[in-house]
Amino acid sequence: MSELTHFGPDGAPRMVEVGHKPETARWARARARVRMKPETLARIEAGQVAKGDVLGVARLAGIMASKRTHELIPLCHPLRISSVEVDLKAVAPDTVEVEAIVRAVDRTGVEMEALVAASAAALTVYDMCKAVDRWMSVEQIHLVEKHGGKSGSLVRDDAQQG
Repeated sequence: MSELTHFGPDGAPRMVEVGHKPETARWARARARVRMKPETLARIEAGQVAKGDVLGVARLAGIMASKRTHELIPLCHPLRISSVEVDLKAVAPDTVEVEAIVRAVDRTGVEMEALVAASAAALTVYDMCKAVDRWMSVEQIHLVEKHGGKSGSLVRDDAQQG
């Protein structure tokens, strides 16, 4: 089991020291799903949601949120993100799938930035459609893969995908 690096010897929370680590290329991919009524998904695809272009706005929300991860998650470092891609697609009959890829050359990984991007995009879909579907659910937010840094490349296997 790995050491819990966000706690000091006295058990108090701390921001991990990364100043000694080399800057390396890092990237991470995360996913989320928004499950809804089939008629809600049909309205999204037809551009018939009163608040506008659901997938376009959600994409921007994910990108913007990833850049502010350190402001949302208390012990995350501010990173020099080099790119963020957020892709949303309708999957019949009742799901919007979100995928976020974040890249940086820095001293610590971008897993949290990818997870925040996927989460914010999914929550934006929910927000934009809640007037027509109050019982949507945001599901299966998870890291798919990460590359770079001391632990190298890690890829979630199919059994973990959920």
